[in-house]
Formats: sequence, structure tokens, C-alpha cells
Amino acid sequence: MKVGVSHTARALALLAAIGLVASCGLPRSGPNKREILAGSVDKQGNAHVVRVTPAVTRATSAQPVFGFSQSFRNAGVVASDMISPGDTINVTVYENVKDDPLLGNTGQRVSGLTDVQVDGQGYIYIPYAGRIKAAGQTTEGLRQAITRKLENQTPDPQVSVSRVAGEGATVSISGQAGLNGVYPIEASTRTLATMLAKAGGVTIDPAIAIVRVTRGKHTGKIWLKDLYENPALDIALRPGDKINIEKDDRKFIALGATGAQSLVPFESESMSALEAIATVGGLSTMAADPKGVFILRDESEEIARAVLGRNDLIGDQRIVYVLDLTEPTGLFEARDFQIRDGDTLYVTEAPFVQWQKTLGAITGSTTAATSLASVGDTGD
Repeated sequence: MKVGVSHTARALALLAAIGLVASCGLPRSGPNKREILAGSVDKQGNAHVVRVTPAVTRATSAQPVFGFSQSFRNAGVVASDMISPGDTINVTVYENVKDDPLLGNTGQRVSGLTDVQVDGQGYIYIPYAGRIKAAGQTTEGLRQAITRKLENQTPDPQVSVSRVAGEGATVSISGQAGLNGVYPIEASTRTLATMLAKAGGVTIDPAIAIVRVTRGKHTGKIWLKDLYENPALDIALRPGDKINIEKDDRKFIALGATGAQSLVPFESESMSALEAIATVGGLSTMAADPKGVFILRDESEEIARAVLGRNDLIGDQRIVYVLDLTEPTGLFEARDFQIRDGDTLYVTEAPFVQWQKTLGAITGSTTAATSLASVGDTGD
């Protein structure tokens, strides 16, 4: 009689374990492939599910385009001796008289005026010549202006002018540059690339470095690598330009059966789905379903219409892009499909993983029930 009761207890324990697993569910990292597909708009869900094809890849290939406007690119290089407010001017005057020179003492034919500061309004003061507009002129232009002012007072004066760049003809460099600071625009640093070299380059990976230039109310930005690959982007600088080196802040989210689940920064200007998978350590060999690789994205109205072939869509659309890496061209599609800022890369678990979890849970529950039954039998 006791044996019959024991077998009955074990059977009841097994049934209870199966019922418990079925009712409570199993631990997992997220929805499975079937559940995601069930959320399609076609099945009364709220997201469009799209299988990635070459046509879809082309329609979604838009990436942020950086560049400088024509106002930046058409600005000519500032003359190396162009004078600006804040510059320092050195003036030397050679007079053709000995006895009574205009500027020097008797017998002194050469007179030097050093460290003459160009004021905030762009003027300098020269004795007997008065206030002269210096800013905006080259040293040659200023030399001629001073000569005209003096030639009516001393015969055939010979004038020499040199410039030392001051605070007026400067740009500021900040951010992830080698050495932040204020730098004068000189003959060797009149363009963006040469000025960055003067500041020691950048302190971050050049592949993710962005150069932003602000001039008055206008701003333009480019990838650092494009600056050296495209000479047209090596714009001429202007006094007051603000140059900031920024780190690319784009990120995507990796979830599910991948090598890592985290918020992942971009490591280059562009990143394919295959590169994104590799960046997080690839698919989990013992858990991932290579047929269930999904990219979740809020797509713009224009791109969504192109992808879905519909003209009735209004506003941004939730789209789930599906990649099947087991297809003959699956890896090629993953290589060509571009990840964008804010995307979520989600890899589902393989179906057998859930079976393993179910069997493990049942086996564990049955073992526990058997142990309890054994204890009960012993007690009897």
C-alpha cells in the first residue's frame, strides 16, 4: 500500500512541476522570433516587419552628411600680412635730410616706431601723419598710406612696415584637440588643416573625430578624415573663427543572444549590421538564432514610404528589419545594411534553447519532488 502511495505522489509531483513551468514561464532575455513577427502591422501590431533585401538596403542607406556651406568654402585665404585690430606694427622711416629730420634728431636719418598697437577700431597713430586706418590693409598698403602722409613734410621718405600677429587675427581651438587655446593666423596657419597641425592634431581616434567651425552665426562640421582626403574642405580661416573637435556621439543598443548586451558607440563613420554584430562579440554560439537578427528603428516618413512602397504613411514609422544569416546571401545583406544612430540590434534565442530550459526546469522540479517523496517514504 505504501508503494502505491509513493508512486502516486511522484506522479502528482511531476504533473505539478510541468504545470508550474507552463504557468510561470521561463527566464529569457526578450521576445522570441514568433512574438516579434506577431507584432507586425499586418497582424494588428504597431510595427512594420521588413525582410532586408538589396532594395531595402538602398532605400535605407541614408547617413548624416557633413560639410561646409559655400560661404565657408568660397572664402579666400587671408593675406599673410593682412592687419587686424590687436596686431602690433613696426614702422621704420628713412629720411633724405640730415640737418633737420622730421622724426629723428639732428643727423639721424633713420627713425623707428616699434610695437605700435592697432587699436580696437583698427587705427594706429604715427607722429606727423596722425591716425591711419591699418586694419584690413596689408603691410604694403599701410606702407603706402604712411608714405603719402609724410611725403608733404619730408622729402621722399622711405617707409618700411612689418606686422606681428596679435589677438585680433586669431582663432580659438577647443574640445578634443591636442592643445586647446587661442592661435594667431599666420602665414603657415591660414587654413583649417594647418591650424589643427599647429594645435597638435586631435587626442581621439581620427575615425570618429568631427571638426566643427563656427564663424559668426554660421556653423559647419566635417569628419576629420574627410579634411585630409578632400582638399576642398581645407577652408581658409578668418579672425574670430571657433574650431571645436568633437567625438562622434552616435550609439546603438545591442540586446539578446549576442556576446554583449550594452549601449555601443560607433567606431567609424559608417557601420554595417555585420560590423555591429562583430563589435559586440558576435552571436552567442550556444544561444543565438541566426534566423532571428532584428534591427529596430524609427524610420522617417520619406524612407518608410520608399521601403514599404506606400504613399499613405504619415510621420515616422516603427520598422523592424529582419536578417536571416542562414540564407545564401544573408551575410552579404548584413554586410551592406547600415546601422544608424539610435538603432536597436536584437538577436533572438534559438528554439532549442527554450526546450533546454523547459526540460531543465522540469527535470529539476521532478528531482526535487522525488526527493520530497523519498523523505516522506522514509518517514513512514
